[in-house]
Amino acid sequence: MPAARTVTPDGDVILLVSGESAAARAAAHAQDDDLAAVIEITDVAPVSVPHRIRGRAWLSGWLTPVRGTAERASCAALLADRHPVGQLLGLDEGMPGDRPAWMLLRLEVGVISVDDLWGAEQVDPEAFAAAGPDPLTGHETELLQHLHAAHPERLADLRGLLGPRAADSLTAVPLALDRHGLRVRFLDAAGGPSFDARFDFPDPVADVCSLRRAMQGLFAAAGS
Repeated sequence: MPAARTVTPDGDVILLVSGESAAARAAAHAQDDDLAAVIEITDVAPVSVPHRIRGRAWLSGWLTPVRGTAERASCAALLADRHPVGQLLGLDEGMPGDRPAWMLLRLEVGVISVDDLWGAEQVDPEAFAAAGPDPLTGHETELLQHLHAAHPERLADLRGLLGPRAADSLTAVPLALDRHGLRVRFLDAAGGPSFDARFDFPDPVADVCSLRRAMQGLFAAAGS
Protein backbone atom coordinates (compact mmCIF):
# COMPACT_ATOMS: atom_id res chain seq x y z
CA MET A 1 0.00 0.00 0.00
CA PRO A 2 1.43 3.42 -0.88
CA ALA A 3 1.74 5.94 1.93
CA ALA A 4 0.23 8.54 -0.40
CA ARG A 5 -0.70 9.01 -4.03
CA THR A 6 -1.70 11.84 -6.31
CA VAL A 7 -2.26 12.59 -9.99
CA THR A 8 -0.15 14.97 -12.05
CA PRO A 9 -1.67 17.46 -14.52
CA ASP A 10 -0.64 15.02 -17.28
CA GLY A 11 -2.65 12.16 -15.73
CA ASP A 12 0.28 10.15 -14.33
CA VAL A 13 -0.18 8.66 -10.86
CA ILE A 14 2.60 9.44 -8.37
CA LEU A 15 3.00 6.89 -5.57
CA LEU A 16 5.00 7.24 -2.35
CA VAL A 17 6.09 3.72 -1.36
CA SER A 18 8.51 2.12 1.05
CA GLY A 19 11.98 1.67 -0.42
CA GLU A 20 11.82 -1.98 0.68
CA SER A 21 8.49 -2.68 -0.99
CA ALA A 22 8.18 -5.13 -3.87
CA ALA A 23 7.01 -2.33 -6.17
CA ALA A 24 10.06 -0.18 -5.38
CA ARG A 25 12.49 -3.06 -5.88
CA ALA A 26 10.89 -4.14 -9.16
CA ALA A 27 10.77 -0.59 -10.55
CA ALA A 28 14.39 0.07 -9.58
CA HIS A 29 15.60 -2.95 -11.56
CA ALA A 30 13.24 -2.65 -14.55
CA GLN A 31 14.64 -1.69 -17.93
CA ASP A 32 13.26 1.68 -19.10
CA ASP A 33 9.46 1.52 -18.80
CA ASP A 34 8.79 -2.17 -19.38
CA LEU A 35 7.33 -2.86 -15.92
CA ALA A 36 3.56 -3.28 -16.28
CA ALA A 37 1.52 -2.63 -13.14
CA VAL A 38 -2.09 -2.30 -12.01
CA ILE A 39 -3.46 -0.17 -9.19
CA GLU A 40 -6.74 -1.39 -7.70
CA ILE A 41 -8.72 1.13 -5.67
CA THR A 42 -11.67 0.07 -3.51
CA ASP A 43 -14.22 2.67 -2.43
CA VAL A 44 -15.91 1.76 0.87
CA ALA A 45 -18.88 3.67 2.26
CA PRO A 46 -17.95 5.56 5.46
CA VAL A 47 -21.25 4.56 7.11
CA SER A 48 -21.93 0.97 8.13
CA VAL A 49 -24.42 -0.51 5.67
CA PRO A 50 -24.95 -3.91 3.99
CA HIS A 51 -22.90 -4.29 0.81
CA ARG A 52 -20.61 -1.48 1.86
CA ILE A 53 -18.27 -1.43 -1.15
CA ARG A 54 -19.42 1.39 -3.40
CA GLY A 55 -17.06 0.70 -6.27
CA ARG A 56 -13.69 -0.39 -7.58
CA ALA A 57 -11.31 1.12 -10.11
CA TRP A 58 -8.34 -0.37 -11.91
CA LEU A 59 -5.57 1.75 -13.42
CA SER A 60 -3.05 -0.17 -15.49
CA GLY A 61 0.09 1.11 -17.14
CA TRP A 62 3.87 1.27 -16.79
CA LEU A 63 5.70 1.83 -13.53
CA THR A 64 9.04 3.67 -13.23
CA PRO A 65 10.93 5.44 -10.45
CA VAL A 66 10.70 9.23 -10.46
CA ARG A 67 14.23 10.12 -11.52
CA GLY A 68 16.20 13.33 -11.30
CA THR A 69 16.49 15.68 -8.36
CA ALA A 70 14.29 18.36 -9.90
CA GLU A 71 11.57 15.90 -10.92
CA ARG A 72 11.54 14.24 -7.49
CA ALA A 73 11.29 17.65 -5.82
CA SER A 74 8.39 18.63 -8.08
CA CYS A 75 6.47 15.41 -7.41
CA ALA A 76 7.20 15.56 -3.68
CA ALA A 77 5.89 19.13 -3.56
CA LEU A 78 2.71 18.05 -5.36
CA LEU A 79 2.20 15.23 -2.86
CA ALA A 80 2.96 17.46 0.13
CA ASP A 81 0.43 20.02 -1.06
CA ARG A 82 -2.38 17.48 -1.47
CA HIS A 83 -1.50 14.73 1.04
CA PRO A 84 1.10 15.92 3.57
CA VAL A 85 2.65 12.82 5.17
CA GLY A 86 5.75 12.43 7.31
CA GLN A 87 7.18 9.73 5.03
CA LEU A 88 8.14 12.43 2.51
CA LEU A 89 11.00 13.30 4.85
CA GLY A 90 12.56 9.88 4.15
CA LEU A 91 12.92 10.31 0.38
CA ASP A 92 16.62 11.15 0.51
CA GLU A 93 17.59 9.20 3.63
CA GLY A 94 20.13 6.41 3.41
CA MET A 95 23.85 6.02 2.79
CA PRO A 96 25.21 6.51 -0.76
CA GLY A 97 24.32 3.43 -2.82
CA ASP A 98 21.60 2.34 -0.40
CA ARG A 99 17.92 2.33 -1.25
CA PRO A 100 16.18 5.33 0.41
CA ALA A 101 13.58 4.74 3.10
CA TRP A 102 10.83 5.94 0.76
CA MET A 103 10.62 6.17 -3.02
CA LEU A 104 8.48 8.02 -5.53
CA LEU A 105 7.11 5.91 -8.38
CA ARG A 106 5.26 7.05 -11.47
CA LEU A 107 2.49 5.04 -13.14
CA GLU A 108 1.94 6.14 -16.73
CA VAL A 109 -1.72 5.20 -17.11
CA GLY A 110 -2.81 3.33 -20.22
CA VAL A 111 -6.17 1.72 -19.35
CA ILE A 112 -8.72 2.67 -16.69
CA SER A 113 -11.78 0.61 -15.70
CA VAL A 114 -14.42 1.60 -13.16
CA ASP A 115 -17.21 -0.51 -11.64
CA ASP A 116 -19.27 1.50 -9.17
CA LEU A 117 -22.80 2.54 -8.18
CA TRP A 118 -23.33 4.13 -11.58
CA GLY A 119 -22.25 1.08 -13.62
CA ALA A 120 -19.13 -0.37 -15.24
CA GLU A 121 -17.20 1.43 -17.94
CA GLN A 122 -13.80 2.30 -19.38
CA VAL A 123 -12.39 5.78 -18.75
CA ASP A 124 -10.27 7.52 -21.36
CA PRO A 125 -6.84 8.42 -19.92
CA GLU A 126 -7.11 11.93 -21.39
CA ALA A 127 -10.47 12.43 -19.69
CA PHE A 128 -8.92 11.15 -16.45
CA ALA A 129 -6.08 13.68 -16.76
CA ALA A 130 -8.50 16.53 -17.41
CA ALA A 131 -10.86 15.65 -14.54
CA GLY A 132 -10.73 17.51 -11.25
CA PRO A 133 -11.66 16.27 -7.77
CA ASP A 134 -15.21 16.70 -6.58
CA PRO A 135 -15.36 19.71 -4.22
CA LEU A 136 -16.92 17.54 -1.49
CA THR A 137 -14.29 14.78 -1.60
CA GLY A 138 -12.49 15.99 1.51
CA HIS A 139 -15.73 16.39 3.47
CA GLU A 140 -17.85 13.43 2.34
CA THR A 141 -16.90 11.02 5.15
CA GLU A 142 -17.58 13.53 7.93
CA LEU A 143 -20.83 14.76 6.33
CA LEU A 144 -22.29 11.28 5.76
CA GLN A 145 -21.40 10.15 9.28
CA HIS A 146 -22.95 13.32 10.71
CA LEU A 147 -26.15 12.81 8.70
CA HIS A 148 -26.40 9.21 9.84
CA ALA A 149 -25.74 9.92 13.52
CA ALA A 150 -27.48 13.26 14.04
CA HIS A 151 -30.29 13.46 11.48
CA PRO A 152 -31.91 10.05 10.99
CA GLU A 153 -35.36 11.64 11.08
CA ARG A 154 -34.50 14.01 8.23
CA LEU A 155 -33.21 11.08 6.20
CA ALA A 156 -36.40 9.17 6.96
CA ASP A 157 -38.39 12.12 5.54
CA LEU A 158 -36.82 11.37 2.15
CA ARG A 159 -39.25 8.45 1.89
CA GLY A 160 -41.77 11.10 0.89
CA LEU A 161 -39.93 11.48 -2.41
CA LEU A 162 -39.96 7.78 -3.27
CA GLY A 163 -43.48 7.56 -4.63
CA PRO A 164 -44.85 3.98 -4.76
CA ARG A 165 -41.71 2.58 -3.16
CA ALA A 166 -42.27 4.52 0.10
CA ALA A 167 -43.02 2.41 3.19
CA ASP A 168 -42.91 3.14 6.91
CA SER A 169 -40.71 0.08 7.43
CA LEU A 170 -37.84 1.60 5.41
CA THR A 171 -34.71 2.79 7.20
CA ALA A 172 -32.61 5.37 5.34
CA VAL A 173 -28.78 5.22 5.43
CA PRO A 174 -26.72 7.87 3.60
CA LEU A 175 -24.43 6.10 1.14
CA ALA A 176 -22.70 8.67 -1.08
CA LEU A 177 -22.51 12.42 -1.53
CA ASP A 178 -21.06 14.51 -4.33
CA ARG A 179 -21.62 17.88 -5.97
CA HIS A 180 -24.58 16.53 -7.94
CA GLY A 181 -26.61 14.94 -5.15
CA LEU A 182 -27.11 12.47 -2.31
CA ARG A 183 -27.47 8.70 -2.63
CA VAL A 184 -29.35 6.87 0.13
CA ARG A 185 -29.72 3.15 0.74
CA PHE A 186 -33.15 2.15 2.02
CA LEU A 187 -33.30 -0.99 4.15
CA ASP A 188 -36.64 -2.69 4.75
CA ALA A 189 -37.12 -3.91 8.34
CA ALA A 190 -40.16 -5.86 7.19
CA GLY A 191 -37.98 -8.13 5.08
CA GLY A 192 -38.49 -6.50 1.71
CA PRO A 193 -35.56 -5.86 -0.65
CA SER A 194 -33.20 -2.98 0.00
CA PHE A 195 -32.59 -0.44 -2.74
CA ASP A 196 -30.70 2.77 -3.46
CA ALA A 197 -32.26 6.09 -4.38
CA ARG A 198 -30.46 9.09 -5.84
CA PHE A 199 -31.63 12.60 -4.91
CA ASP A 200 -30.18 15.13 -7.32
CA PHE A 201 -29.61 18.77 -6.43
CA PRO A 202 -31.13 21.39 -8.75
CA ASP A 203 -27.62 22.63 -9.54
CA PRO A 204 -24.15 21.23 -8.76
CA VAL A 205 -22.79 22.56 -5.46
CA ALA A 206 -19.40 24.25 -5.32
CA ASP A 207 -18.59 23.98 -1.60
CA VAL A 208 -19.97 23.06 1.81
CA CYS A 209 -21.90 26.34 2.09
CA SER A 210 -23.83 25.74 -1.12
CA LEU A 211 -24.26 22.10 -0.08
CA ARG A 212 -26.04 23.25 3.09
CA ARG A 213 -28.54 25.21 1.03
CA ALA A 214 -29.05 22.28 -1.34
CA MET A 215 -29.66 19.86 1.53
CA GLN A 216 -32.12 22.25 3.15
CA GLY A 217 -34.02 22.44 -0.11
CA LEU A 218 -34.02 18.65 -0.43
CA PHE A 219 -35.36 18.09 3.07
CA ALA A 220 -37.96 20.85 2.59
CA ALA A 221 -39.22 19.14 -0.56
CA ALA A 222 -39.37 15.80 1.25
CA GLY A 223 -41.36 17.24 4.14
CA SER A 224 -43.87 19.17 2.04
